[in-house]
Amino acid sequence: MPRAGLDKDTHDVAEMFDAVAPRYDMTNDILSAFQDRSWRRRTIEALAVGRGDCVLDLAAGTGTSSAPLADKGVRVVACDISLGMLEVGHKRRPDVAFVAGDATSLPFGDESFDAVTISFGLRNVPDVDAALEEMLRVTRPGGRIVICEFSRPTNKAFRAVYEKYLEKVLPHVANVVAKEEDAYTYLADTIAAWPEQRELGLKMRAAGWGSVAYRNLSGGIVALHRGTRPAPEEA
Repeated sequence: MPRAGLDKDTHDVAEMFDAVAPRYDMTNDILSAFQDRSWRRRTIEALAVGRGDCVLDLAAGTGTSSAPLADKGVRVVACDISLGMLEVGHKRRPDVAFVAGDATSLPFGDESFDAVTISFGLRNVPDVDAALEEMLRVTRPGGRIVICEFSRPTNKAFRAVYEKYLEKVLPHVANVVAKEEDAYTYLADTIAAWPEQRELGLKMRAAGWGSVAYRNLSGGIVALHRGTRPAPEEA
């Protein structure tokens, strides 16, 4: 796979995730020193949903975020472009609704969900602005969005060490664990090319989201971005 930058082909991205699906969750645990589990818990907490609420988990992969929501009685739809990921997820949790879909053209009606979330997937979307607008479209007025995404460490010294880890260490460790060095070279490339915290917030506002804010996790390695769809009188 070529160096990623921010120009991506949807078909290529789907094929890449199909290939890593069987070992994806285990590899993430190892590469993040199991911090990914904490990041996902914080995402679910930020959603602030409960029994009976309807949530879209976009770029859901194998359903690692969808399953805990379902366990809380949330009506969750796990949507992803990778059929390989969805197949692994469905085998693990046949009680969760797994749906194939493109983030830039979601197969759901207007105002279908009380909240929408996407974890570590927005970087892989070819048109981020279109995806943010689509997520707004399918969220009811007053509903929430929570984006959990890699970001920029705020400490310069820590950032330098982290960037070296992404460039030199992560792909080689991934090759040992998942036998897919190219896929995780792509991962490192997309993280390095991704906009910093404030810029993503501006994109969310431009797409129509209100009350936009973010919170850094793990020193800014990851950021939780939140927003709401304004009610008609607020728009």
